[in-house]
Amino acid sequence: MQRIGLAVALVLKLAFLPLAAEAQQTLGTKSAKIGFLLGGTSSSPGIQIEPFRRTLSEKGWIEGQNLTLQFRYAEGHYDRLLALARELRDLGVDVIVTEGTPPTRAAKQVTTTLPIVMASTADPVGSGLVTSLARPGGNLTGASWFFSEINVKRFELLKEAVPNTSRAAVVYNPLNPISEPAVAAIESTAKLLKVQIQRLAIRAPKDFDAVFPMMTRRNLDAIIVLEDPMINSQSRRVVDIALKGRAPAVVGLSSLVEAGALISYGPNRPELWRRAALLTDKILRGAKPGDLPVEQPTKFELVINLKTAKVLGLTLPQSLLVRADEIIQ
Repeated sequence: MQRIGLAVALVLKLAFLPLAAEAQQTLGTKSAKIGFLLGGTSSSPGIQIEPFRRTLSEKGWIEGQNLTLQFRYAEGHYDRLLALARELRDLGVDVIVTEGTPPTRAAKQVTTTLPIVMASTADPVGSGLVTSLARPGGNLTGASWFFSEINVKRFELLKEAVPNTSRAAVVYNPLNPISEPAVAAIESTAKLLKVQIQRLAIRAPKDFDAVFPMMTRRNLDAIIVLEDPMINSQSRRVVDIALKGRAPAVVGLSSLVEAGALISYGPNRPELWRRAALLTDKILRGAKPGDLPVEQPTKFELVINLKTAKVLGLTLPQSLLVRADEIIQ
């Protein structure tokens, strides 16, 4: 039995070696430098560098051997994005990878030739970043999703979870061009559902100190947090304040449900970053970004925190729970 086990292991190893080496061999002596332009911090929820790294590694791009990564974080200060984008351009990177609309817009402002890959950007057609999803044109492609529609869906899930909601706040960044259409879409749906929406605008990290007391004073039934690189960097604080105010928080990032938000609904973030890595690989091998269709997610995940529901004294309907992809007890 031991000899059979060793033989099988040897066969598997020999079968795997050509596959593992194939990607590396096709690259020859080629090397690449990738720059990341990110609006939040290195610990911001939603940034999925590891799936990106892993996918590139599978394609033969090994960090420290033929791949160099450069990171630039705006830490929520969007006025820094242009300077950071210029730094990456002047470093001679082969591709700039972005997350979110403001960093993508900044990258596009500083270069019309250097390839840009959006790892996760909402509605790039509506925000004027690409001409179409099928043929984006120019120097930009990546992964995207429809921001306004998904946030309306989140609001509807909130109303289903907490039917007596009559007053909800939307936390958003008005400096992000995709935010206003999403807030307006939520307000339109809220009128039909007889829910009053309170806008809580946050333009910079310092604004959180003023907004948090407002969240606790206004006797809110729920809070909806719109994704934005700057807001994402502070979103755990939003969830904490919502819990202290006994208001269920509906968010877009599943990691925030683990931190105490009631519900998250949105695309699978690691998969978006994996798709962005595959597009980056194609570009590094000679493809033009403008010819590569912008990827869209095919799977959306609903995550519910039952522990938070119990803390808030909520009994969630079974019709909602059976649709959940993950339930945190």
